[in-house]
Amino acid sequence: MGTRLLVALGISGLVLGVVPAAPATATGAGLSAVAVSTWQTDASVLGLAVAKGKAYVGGRFLTVRPPGAAAGTHETSRTYLAAFSQSTGALDAGMNHVLNGIVWAVVASADGSRVYIGGDFTRVDGQVRNRIAAFNTATGALVAAIAPQVSYRVKALAIGGSSLYFGGSFGIVNGVTRNRAAAISTVTGALLPWNPNADNDVYAIDAADDNSKVYLGGTFAKIGGTSHWAVASVNNSTGAPLRFAAASAVPSPSSGCTSRVKDIETSGSRVYFANAGDGWGCFDGTWAADVATGNLVWKSTCLGATEAITMVNGWLFKGSHAHSCPGAFSDGSGTHFLLLQNPANGSLGPWFPNTNAGPPTSVGPLVSATGGSDLWIGGDFTKVNGAGQQGLTRFTNLGAGAAPSAPASPTLSRPAIGQVKATVQASLDNDDIRLTYRLLRGTTVVAVTRVSSAFWSRPTVTLTDATAPTRTTQNYRIEVSDGSHAVRSGYSTVTVR
Repeated sequence: MGTRLLVALGISGLVLGVVPAAPATATGAGLSAVAVSTWQTDASVLGLAVAKGKAYVGGRFLTVRPPGAAAGTHETSRTYLAAFSQSTGALDAGMNHVLNGIVWAVVASADGSRVYIGGDFTRVDGQVRNRIAAFNTATGALVAAIAPQVSYRVKALAIGGSSLYFGGSFGIVNGVTRNRAAAISTVTGALLPWNPNADNDVYAIDAADDNSKVYLGGTFAKIGGTSHWAVASVNNSTGAPLRFAAASAVPSPSSGCTSRVKDIETSGSRVYFANAGDGWGCFDGTWAADVATGNLVWKSTCLGATEAITMVNGWLFKGSHAHSCPGAFSDGSGTHFLLLQNPANGSLGPWFPNTNAGPPTSVGPLVSATGGSDLWIGGDFTKVNGAGQQGLTRFTNLGAGAAPSAPASPTLSRPAIGQVKATVQASLDNDDIRLTYRLLRGTTVVAVTRVSSAFWSRPTVTLTDATAPTRTTQNYRIEVSDGSHAVRSGYSTVTVR
């Protein structure tokens, strides 16, 4: 099939803009909301990258286990780093290294030939690797040239051109002062002049797709000695701050609110940011800026810290613990750890799987990555869509997606002679918003309509049989379809006037 366009849908605050979506799935989201089989970890996943048919995963874990296995059973040792098949989710036996500390970040080179990790470790397989290491994805071997001496934690990694940019809590690299942000050559491993000089921790870093500039996020108040709260755009070779008007999206800290940038995703002409705030009502949402101008494009003010964002199939997927989103759902509908947004305006799209939140952070999803047409998610969750699955999960664009919920038996009325009206609450579908409803008299379809619904807006669906046989008793039921699945209600009975 060719590329589809999702047209604008409006119902009770539910709005979707026109966004291209991948054609390989029957879902409106371009990804199924049904998680596919994947191995698990015994503790949080903090870093993810997909390259050359494998997902590289770093975190706090010490063991991994097959899908469906309970915690503490069928475990295989993997100290803070593992790799899994992109196609099957199974453990990759060849990527088996012993690290002595947590991995906080993972990034792959543009050609997929290398994967870089950053964290707290100082040894890999007994060899000195102070908080940064690289592996050859073809062989799994350590890359000898990548061995900078970083004085403390590396929390974020990004590649732009032949530079590996990294951020964290460190102050010295190779004996040279580099406050919380630095860069090395991916060719020689040498320290580069790039020096943003942040005055506090850097949590997120990414380079524009054309490497024209680099973006930083964290808890810093100054870059290069000038005021830049929590976010900055900097020169790609010197680290000097650049004009970035969109930074006004992040509120200045106050006694009741401290909002920090936790993740950054560049995609073409746009750059997207994820924020987490301390304090009730503090900015927890996402926002987008224009790479060329630095101007703000949109700002979404959902509440519930956003930890991870990834662009897949024309949608911006986000991991957060959203409990309220203005214009969509409010407090009382639960916590929605996985959502997607229209990258054109930030409005929510048709994808509603979910996780829970487990120890130690009780946040849920913490990191995400894509291999192009899939989405890998890591964090501190122990369940996905209500089923046991710890630390790691994935979604693909294969299969028919989630099925609609079964409708209740319709409520019937007789508005006129020869007419029967059927009403039912709209069904929900975790990866489609617009569903088709058919009214069946016995086995005959007598009316059809299409209605949009989401968990925050479930309208009443009305269908009318205008040709019902008079003075007869008839049985009616409702069928709901998303184009791939059809579910039916039970029958209701009425005597036609």
